[in-house]
Amino acid sequence: MKLAIASGKGGTGKTTVAVSLALSLASAAASPLFLDCDVEEPNAALFLRPEMMARRDVGLLIPAVDMARCTACGRCAEVCEYHAITVIGKQVLVFPELCHGCGSCPRRCPEGAIHETLNVMGTLEKGIAGAGAVEFFQGTLNVGEAMAVPVIRQLKQWAIPPDVGDRPVILDAPPGASCPVVETMRGADAVLLVTEPTPFGLHDLRVAVQVARDELGLPVAVVVNRDGVGDAGVGDAGIAAYCAAENLPILLRIPLERAIAEGIANGASLIDIRPAYRERFIALWNELRIMIHES
Repeated sequence: MKLAIASGKGGTGKTTVAVSLALSLASAAASPLFLDCDVEEPNAALFLRPEMMARRDVGLLIPAVDMARCTACGRCAEVCEYHAITVIGKQVLVFPELCHGCGSCPRRCPEGAIHETLNVMGTLEKGIAGAGAVEFFQGTLNVGEAMAVPVIRQLKQWAIPPDVGDRPVILDAPPGASCPVVETMRGADAVLLVTEPTPFGLHDLRVAVQVARDELGLPVAVVVNRDGVGDAGVGDAGIAAYCAAENLPILLRIPLERAIAEGIANGASLIDIRPAYRERFIALWNELRIMIHES
């Protein structure tokens, strides 16, 4: 089962939940795959402390023009929907930051003057964590790169085998509700949204639900982190009322406690700080499986 763990708002504890769920399942001999898809700022490794075993460059194939064969006919610029290649006089200019690697220009060049070269946008890494029980993957986007989606897409292709079957796959999504989040959710069996009982948390939960359930058609459940913070009239009551109205199950509440905050700040997982949550996360996983089966 592939589960994307996301949140409309950053800083809600999404990675806390994702890491704790992975370690809980590992303790039950489930051998989960963990993918840190927040490639602009991956941080799950701070908690899982994986031993890295493999690393590779990743990016997009972008056009390179052989000017000895090019006639500057302009066909490449005509077929590029992203304006990543243009012809000015006898010069052909390529803008890598605009290229989406679609391959149209080399295919449509009448002179065969365009070939593709790898434009490295980031790296992918693989390792083992949780005493070898968690297979860990992360992507890291190079500083200055504008597009995270290609790195996330290739991370998923590298990490998730076609025959993954019922093996747990946990995808720790970026915050927000933009293209990188959509790419992380795409192909998942369900989405677990982590929120907090504040006005901002409620607002961004609504946005995330619209993307995951209304746009992608995925089953959605909710975890409320920092339970007890904020204005009860607008925060927790608002979250509870919204989830009830939208038929969104709240599968877990994690209280606002100083000991939890201090432990996480020091790089500990929630189940290290509060071992009782191990069974709660396993129960949460089983509830998600039932929800997917019934959807």
